Amino acid sequence: MRVSENVSLRPYNTFGIDAIARYFASFHSREQLETLLLDPKWATMPRIILGGGSNILLTKDFDGIVLKNEIKGIKSVREDDAFVYVQAGAGENWHQFVQDCIAKGLGGLENLSLIPGNVGASPMQNIGAYGVEIKDTFESLEAFHLQDREIHLFDRDACEFGYRESVFKHRYKEQFAILHVTFRLSKHPAFNTSYGAIEQELERMGVKELSIRAISQAVINIRSSKLPNPAEIGNAGSFFKNPEVTAETYASLKLAFPNIVAYPLPNGHFKLAAGWLIEQAGWKGYRDGDAGVHERQALVLVNYGRAEGEQIVELSWKIVDSVKEKFGVALEREVNIV
Repeated sequence: MRVSENVSLRPYNTFGIDAIARYFASFHSREQLETLLLDPKWATMPRIILGGGSNILLTKDFDGIVLKNEIKGIKSVREDDAFVYVQAGAGENWHQFVQDCIAKGLGGLENLSLIPGNVGASPMQNIGAYGVEIKDTFESLEAFHLQDREIHLFDRDACEFGYRESVFKHRYKEQFAILHVTFRLSKHPAFNTSYGAIEQELERMGVKELSIRAISQAVINIRSSKLPNPAEIGNAGSFFKNPEVTAETYASLKLAFPNIVAYPLPNGHFKLAAGWLIEQAGWKGYRDGDAGVHERQALVLVNYGRAEGEQIVELSWKIVDSVKEKFGVALEREVNIV
């Protein structure tokens, strides 16, 4: 394993922020990670475990060691009459993993196509899109504790999944490195097309026979039309969570703003479309230097070139304050600030 000094993290985060890591190394196995952690040279240094860099905003240089998770491999670990249990290394690209499962005829992840990042981040964030979340197909994960250097197994309950939340974002933040994730995928998929514009896109595509591949392609088409490609414009996808409000709050907002976009939840609350709130507050297409709000999707903050992380954080606070003033609703960031 090679440990490099003074490495630019620009290629390793989808925002394209040019922060410098004092030390940088990649690991391809639990053994390599443990070797790095035991080295006295940086055993006590601050550290970041980095995956695909798709949900992080760097605001300064990092005076420590950045450890890039490159654990690969996809395999079926068991199956029954209804499901195949597929394990993937945390360093696998998420979209490529989804496409691999679709090619094998295994359903459950097709609505999550084209989400940036790696497999290891999927349970940390409980990523979701178009009516599906990771918790719907999640079976278990293996994680390496960075202090006791033991492998721990987490099932669905232990992960404490919530909306873009898991135990790894709070109680166990920065304590574990996820090694492998196992998903329960269906041999006989139940199609989920009711959320968003999937049905309209399938009709536009001329799909006559519904399949997981057709749904995946519809999601790809929709996301490509609305969201900027991080390879072209730096971004981390949705910057804010969709806020949840009570039925009473929603009713008041509906009276004041009849066109407000919201979705009912099983608990009787409503989830508001953060992108709509931000757009109505006048931020869609806004740009200040190289920091801005995307012209087609107000939920996405972007780096048009050489923006610094602090500029984007400052812009996000202005948006939070503006939405709070106009609607009385507090937005919460989805992206992790470092």
